[in-house]
Amino acid sequence: MGMKPYAWIPTLYFAEALPYMAVMTLSVIMYTNLGLTNTELALYTSWLYLPWVIKPLWSPIVDQLRTKRWWILTMEVLVGAALAGVALSLPMALWLRASLAFFWLMAFSSATHDIAADGFYIISLSQEDQALYVGIRSTFYRIGSIFCQGILVMVAGWLESRYSVSVAWSITMLLMAALMVGLAGWHAVALPHGEERRVKNEESDNPFISTLRAFFQKPHVWAALLFMLLFRLPEAQLAKMAQPFMLRATTEGGLELGTATVGFAYGTLGVIGLLAGGIVGGWLVSKHGLRRWLWPMVAAISLPDLVYVYLAYVQPDSLWIINACVFIEQLGYGFGFTAYMLFLVYFSRGERSTSVFALCTAFQALGMMLPGMMAGWLADTLGFVRFFVFVCLCTLITFFVSALIRRDLK
Repeated sequence: MGMKPYAWIPTLYFAEALPYMAVMTLSVIMYTNLGLTNTELALYTSWLYLPWVIKPLWSPIVDQLRTKRWWILTMEVLVGAALAGVALSLPMALWLRASLAFFWLMAFSSATHDIAADGFYIISLSQEDQALYVGIRSTFYRIGSIFCQGILVMVAGWLESRYSVSVAWSITMLLMAALMVGLAGWHAVALPHGEERRVKNEESDNPFISTLRAFFQKPHVWAALLFMLLFRLPEAQLAKMAQPFMLRATTEGGLELGTATVGFAYGTLGVIGLLAGGIVGGWLVSKHGLRRWLWPMVAAISLPDLVYVYLAYVQPDSLWIINACVFIEQLGYGFGFTAYMLFLVYFSRGERSTSVFALCTAFQALGMMLPGMMAGWLADTLGFVRFFVFVCLCTLITFFVSALIRRDLK
C-alpha cells in the first residue's frame, strides 16, 4: 500500500540529491586531492554531465517499461553499487579508469532516478498535494546537497588527517553507498503501489520527435536556445575550478585550504547563501515579474565573480575573508539563477510542457558540460588570477543573451 506522502517525499528527494552531488562535487574534490591536474579533473568530471544532457532520449523508456516505483528502487540500488565500486577501485592500480567508470554508472543511474522520481511525484499526488509538498521536496533536495558537499566533505577531510587520501575517500564513498542502499530499503516499504495504473501514457508514437517539434516551433526559439546554453558560461567555468583553487598549494596559485575547511565553506555557508538568494529572488519575481528583476539578477549572478579575482590575487590567510567571499558569490548566484530557471518554466508552457522543460534542462546541462571541460586547461594555462579575470569577462556574454530574451518576458 505504501505510506503517506510526508513519509517518502523528503527521503526521495534527499536520495535524488546525493548521487548528483557526488558526481558533480565530490568527484572534483576527490580527484584534486588524489593529484590530478586541473586540466585532467575538469575534462573527466565534465563528461559526467552527459547523462543529464541526453536523458530526454531515454525518458520515454522509463515511462513505458515497468513502473516508476521499480525504476526508483532499482536506480537507488545501482547508485549504491556504483558508490561502493568507486570506494573499492581507489586502492587499485587502474584506480582512475575504474573509478571514472563507476562514476559514469552513477551518473546514468542518477539521471534515470531523476526522471522516475519526478514522474512518480506527479502521478502519485493530486494537484493540491503537489502544491502542498513542493516546498518540502525542494527543501530536502537542498538538505541532501548540504549533507553531500558539506558534511561528507568534512568527514573526508577528517579521515584524510588520519589515513591516506585514497583510504579516506574509500571510507567516505562506502558510507554513502550504505546510505543509498538504506534509502532504497526504506522506499521499498514507503513508496505507494499501483498509482500508475490510473494514468495512461500520454506520449505519442515518437515522443522525442514531438517534443523537438514543440520546442523549435516556439517564438524566438534561437534566442532562447542561446540563453539556455550561454547564460551560465561564466558559472560553468567557475564552478569547476573554485574548489580545486581552494585546495591547491599557494605555490600553484591556490589557497591551500584543508578538505574539511572547503567542505564547510561551500557545503554550509555557500549553500545558505544560495538558498537565501533563491528565496529572495523567487519572492521578488512573484511580486513584480521577471522582466522588472532581470537586470538586477543578471548583475547578481555576474559581478560577485570578482571575489575570486581578489582571492587569487591576494591569497588571503583569513578564513573569515575567504568564507565571506564564498557566501557573497553563492548569494548572488542563488538570486541570479532564479531568472534562469523561471525563464525555462515560462518558455516550456504550452504543448508538451513537461517534455519541453526536460529538453530545456538538457540544454542547461550541455551549457555547463562544454565550458567545464575547458576550464581546467584554461586555469593551468593562464594561472588562477588570469583565469578568474577571463571568467569575469565572460559575464558580458551573460548580459548579451539576457538582452535577447528580455522582450519575451512579462
